[in-house]
Amino acid sequence: GEAGFYNASNMFDAMYAIAEELIVMRDAMLAEETGAPVHICHVSTGKSVDIIRKAKAEGLDITCETAPHYLVLTDADLKEEGRFKMNPPLRSAEDRQALLEGILDGTIDCIATDHAPHSEEEKSRGLEKSPFGITGIELAFPILYTHLVKTGIISLEKLTELICINPRKRFGITADAGFTVWDTEKAFTVKKEDLVSMGKATPFEGETLYGECVLTVKNGKIVYKI
Repeated sequence: GEAGFYNASNMFDAMYAIAEELIVMRDAMLAEETGAPVHICHVSTGKSVDIIRKAKAEGLDITCETAPHYLVLTDADLKEEGRFKMNPPLRSAEDRQALLEGILDGTIDCIATDHAPHSEEEKSRGLEKSPFGITGIELAFPILYTHLVKTGIISLEKLTELICINPRKRFGITADAGFTVWDTEKAFTVKKEDLVSMGKATPFEGETLYGECVLTVKNGKIVYKI
């Protein structure tokens, strides 16, 4: 748990970074004490990355993940709309840079979405009254490909490791007879009415992204095709 509160005098009083960092440090200490493996979800601050980097250097069995929005957006992008409310919240530009450095040096093992498909009515209540969470699964690859691969920050192979290979290794997930085909040259504008998910809330609405999913095969059967 990360603690936080809203203050009526501010549009959005972001939850304290130290609340996250204390939990990360606690779990790293427990991993050291017990020898148990630990995986940290939704890393969003630079200090969290530092703690995990140090724990790995000490030989602890610790891995972690972050989410696409923490690698692309910062608290400067916040708007008084429910589609910008997630837990943890968007952090500073310095935190974002630290996360990118964690991606590059291998401290951050995975990228996940914490997909939370709330209804449009639920997310229409602004930052204070909307529930936490955004839609993420179907936009994750285009967001990361556009902002990290096309810009030359990481390779496509590295992105594949982060979102596919490393999670399977860490959690012992057996690969099925499935694959997804993306048209990485296809640009599209994010429109909530085009999202397949029942949840339509995304801070990337209106943005132009590259990477259209054209085919998904699972267990040898086509489950999605445009």
